[in-house]
Amino acid sequence: MKTPVERDAPVDQYGPERTFAALPAARGRAFARSWWGLAWLKALEDTALDGEQLKLGRRHARAGAVGAVSVRPGRITAVVQDRDHTRHRSDVLLQQLSTADWDRFLDMVADRAGHIAALLDRDMPPVLVEDAAAAGIELLPSIGDLESACSCEAWDHCAHSAALCYQLARLLDEDPFVLLLLRGRGEEDLLGELQARSAPRAAPAGGAVRPTAGVPAAEAYAARGILPPLPAPPPAVPAPGPAPALGGGTPPAPGVEVAALEFLAADAAARAQRLLADALSARHPDSPPPPVLTPEQDAVRLAAAGPGEPATARLAAGSGRTPRSLALAVRAWEFGGTAGLAALEEDWTPEPDELARARDRLAGAWEEGEARPRLRAVGNRWTVVGGGAQLRYGRDGRWWPFRREHGRWAPAGPATDDPAGALAGVADAGRDADHDGLGPGRPREG
Repeated sequence: MKTPVERDAPVDQYGPERTFAALPAARGRAFARSWWGLAWLKALEDTALDGEQLKLGRRHARAGAVGAVSVRPGRITAVVQDRDHTRHRSDVLLQQLSTADWDRFLDMVADRAGHIAALLDRDMPPVLVEDAAAAGIELLPSIGDLESACSCEAWDHCAHSAALCYQLARLLDEDPFVLLLLRGRGEEDLLGELQARSAPRAAPAGGAVRPTAGVPAAEAYAARGILPPLPAPPPAVPAPGPAPALGGGTPPAPGVEVAALEFLAADAAARAQRLLADALSARHPDSPPPPVLTPEQDAVRLAAAGPGEPATARLAAGSGRTPRSLALAVRAWEFGGTAGLAALEEDWTPEPDELARARDRLAGAWEEGEARPRLRAVGNRWTVVGGGAQLRYGRDGRWWPFRREHGRWAPAGPATDDPAGALAGVADAGRDADHDGLGPGRPREG
């Protein structure tokens, strides 16, 4: 069996250890989705000489044959069970970084709050690895870096060590600190050293402030747990300020509408006040960030605020819509924001597994003996045959009711998890008066 290869004296031969419970079988899913997890598997597949052993190792890992995984500096260990129930202790070895390597790495990370924020978010962006490589530190293994030691006494990577590597890729996907532990430093020690190095950089001795290029505020706040104290947040604003009155002075330039500018100024003030109130609320850390609207979506949001006929006409033209289609978009927005707008304007087909789940929910939506409408499916849309009602399946798994109005499908209510309930409000809409010549029972998909 192989023994670990060590250069420049490892930081700590024994060091901290983390043990991960055995993972369930991984049938039907990839072992790694993150780019660093895929890089780990590439190092294994480039190193192993026997492709058949790799295939067998993948089968072992998928079947859940890998036991609890122990991770410590330079080594991962697990017991892997063969199909005949023979158990083998398998180890995979990776060179630790030297003390000098760790010093360079920690200095490099401490100089960039963005790197700290990424690690705290369990992310390893390519730029972090590239910056480390520029400092002479290879975080990710490459060909020949992963060595094996197994009780089956194979001289190369066997099915047991391959299964252990595939299982570790799943762990790396969730937590890149597992890789850093393998390289020699545990999470707690690493973050403590980063905090110690970050403080002097932020406030040098003598009280002088060293000029820096600065970092985005989002990165600084994400890393606030290990950075020096940040300034206090601004106070709350009880209400948005009044919009400026722009008329009465110099005539505006051709094409500039004073009323529209005043409306936009008032809208910006109201949005700023809402964003600040949300940022200061106790629920903010657990709330997802609001979606970034496209210009077309923002035009619908503005139109929903009722800016008046001239401005609404300009919003329709600017977003590539007719006044009628903008009115439908506003209705969809009022029912469900961006998700409601997507239900109106997106035409998509669910993946087979998602489509099967949607059909199962439809099949169980009506009680036994209850009148069930005949539905005709096209993509994510189920239309009542011979009627003027339709269900649209959203990407979030909810159902949106639509009603046929003047030859077009129009939003008829908010989304719900119950397809029968969503349809109940529009089922009595009756047969569409304008079937566009398609005849009974053949409503056109729109």
